[in-house]
This record gives sequence, structure tokens and C-alpha cells, in this order.
Amino acid sequence: MELLSNTLRPKKLEDIIGQTHLVGPNKILSNMVKNKKIFSFILYGKPGTGKTSIAHAIVHELNIPYRFLNATINNKKDFDIVIEEAKMNGEMIVIIDEIHRMNKDKQDLLLPHIESGLIILIGLTTSNPYHKINPAIRSRVQIFELKELSLTEIIEGLKKACLYLENIEIDEESLVHIAKISSGDFRSALNLLEVCYDVAVNNKINLELVQSINNKPVFFHDKNEDGHYDVLSAFQKSIRGSDVDAALHYLARLLEAGDLDSIYRRMSVIAYEDIGLANPSIGPKVMAAIHAAELIGLPEATIPLGVVVTEMALSPKSNSAYLAINAAINDIRCGNTGNVPNHIKTNSKTYKYPHDYKNDWVFQEYLPENIKNKKYYQSKNNKYENNINKLYNEMKGVKN
Repeated sequence: MELLSNTLRPKKLEDIIGQTHLVGPNKILSNMVKNKKIFSFILYGKPGTGKTSIAHAIVHELNIPYRFLNATINNKKDFDIVIEEAKMNGEMIVIIDEIHRMNKDKQDLLLPHIESGLIILIGLTTSNPYHKINPAIRSRVQIFELKELSLTEIIEGLKKACLYLENIEIDEESLVHIAKISSGDFRSALNLLEVCYDVAVNNKINLELVQSINNKPVFFHDKNEDGHYDVLSAFQKSIRGSDVDAALHYLARLLEAGDLDSIYRRMSVIAYEDIGLANPSIGPKVMAAIHAAELIGLPEATIPLGVVVTEMALSPKSNSAYLAINAAINDIRCGNTGNVPNHIKTNSKTYKYPHDYKNDWVFQEYLPENIKNKKYYQSKNNKYENNINKLYNEMKGVKN
């Protein structure tokens, strides 16, 4: 029997749940279909946000020949067949799932046909294409990020799904609970609803039944739908405040919900915003822990992430570099800039090359004249910054 999520797959963009920044009146994907002017693009976002549904809705509305491929499962021969079909039809939409896993041979095969317009690519991926997709592909497509569905949007979608389930009885409390434990994954919510329906006595679903099937604790959303961001905020503030136990507690909550992407992004920010120059090695360590977590996956991913979060919480803290770059950006936005000094312009004859001088330093002005006395960087009192500032001051004290 076909899964409910497949049965309910939208045939029109107007039936898509969420993604109102892309779908709806005067939104880019809806206008593209309305004007029948399709172009190659990649959709990326978490599982269950509607990537495949949007792709299918578009091809059904446009009524253009299409093929669905998976970059992992389908081999080069499958791609060759699709290209030959496209040549016979004169045009074809090719939907490629897990496009971030497409190897170089397949990319080289597709690129000239995407370039010529013979193939219109719709790529689908859960990975950030700016990190995982070959630049040659990226340069030929538009990239759209799908947002995690809100609690309200998932409940709305579940209520529509209930119309297709014969004689179903389900209370609001159960619907809300299913939506919450889906953590923004609508497909997961639909699958859980379907399982509940299949095992329910007299098609009656209550909270007790839902929890007996899936007892995953609800961490993120509350009635105001801001619980997810509260946990992330508490995670960062616990590390910033050097409370290692609280940091590990909030990390555990995020891990139990399987929200690795949010963990990665927030850890990367903390490493440079809150720890910064007090422990410069933490940035590469965070990247190494993220790479290890991606490589081994859950549940073992908890180990490298737990180790690096412990060190982050125990590290000395400094936001000096963070404040410095923000101050510089603020000056730019306020128009407080000025001309580049002549002696450091390209091919200047009066530039003093620091490596020609003792200690590789020579006095010359680098900032524009009108802000030459500006000080963006204000050091904090920690071992690393004290040491590099000492060396910096000694270097500047040399007479040339």
C-alpha cells in the first residue's frame, strides 16, 4: 500500500505546505510556473521540508517531460539514457535527489546539456550546496533554501491529511503532539499519523496511542513556537558563561532531537564570536569535530561534539575580534571610509615593503587619512592576546 506521504504529494504549488517565501502570489517559483519560464535550480533544506513535493508539483503543472534520478543509486548509464531521451524530446527536466553526492563523471556528463538548456536541472539536497556542490554546477543554477516548517504549518498539513483517512477521529492535543515531535519534518509527521491510524481501535487516535508509538521527548517547540531557538540560545550562553555542565545539557537536548545542522552552525559561531583570540585553536578543533560527526553519524557523533563543547565551555573567552570587525563594518555602512592612501595603492612607487626592514615592520599609514587614528581592535586580558600584543608592541618599538 502506498504511503500517505506519497498519496498526498501535491500536484500544484498552491498545495505546498509552508515555504511561503518561494511559493504563493508573486513568489519566484509560483511566477516561474505561471510564466512557463523554467530554469535550473537547487532546493536545499532539512528532511520533510518539501523539496521533492515542490519538484513534483512544478513538473506536473508545467507538463514537461521529466525524469527522477538519485545521485547515489543511479549510475552513469542511467544518466546517458536520460540525456538521449532529452535529445529526442528537445527538452527535459531532470530531478536529481541527493545531488551533493553526484560524482565528477556524472557532473561532467550533465554540464554541457545544462549549459545548452537541453536539460533543466532540479537538484534536491539536505546539505548546504555552497559547501557540498561542485562550483561548476552551482554557477549554472539558482539556489533556494527551504525553511523548517512551523508548528502551525505542520498542524495545518496534518488536518488536510486527515480528510483522506476514512472515519478518522483525532483530537487537537494528539495533532499538536505529532507536529511537535516531528521537529519541522512534515513527512515524519505524516508517517506517524498514518501508523497511528493503522493501529487505532475504531480509527480513534488519542495522545496515549501517539506516545505509545513514538515517545520521543519534545524539546524545541512550545505554544509560542520559540522553544527551539531558546535551546540554541541557552546552549550558546552556557558556553559563553563557561558553565560546562549546562553547555552539555543543552547539547544533549539538541542531539536527542537530531538537530545536527543547528549544532554545527551555533558551535562555529561561538568559536569565533565568544572564544576568539583567547583560544584561537578552537575554531579548527570545532571544524574537525563537525567533520568527525558527519563522518560517523549518530549516535557516535555525540562523542566528538561532546569533547569539543566541553573544551569550548572551559576555554578562556574573548570577543575582541568580534567587536572589532563589527565596528569596522559599522563605519563602512555609515560612510566613514575615505580614499586608500597613495603609497599602498597598486604599483605605488613609495610603498615601504615591511620585509625589507628589521623585524619585518616599518612605520607607514595604512588607514585612509580621515580615520587614520581609528582603533577597532581593543584587546582583552587573556594569555594569548597578552602574548601577541606584547610581541606586536615590541615589533612596533623598533626604530627604522
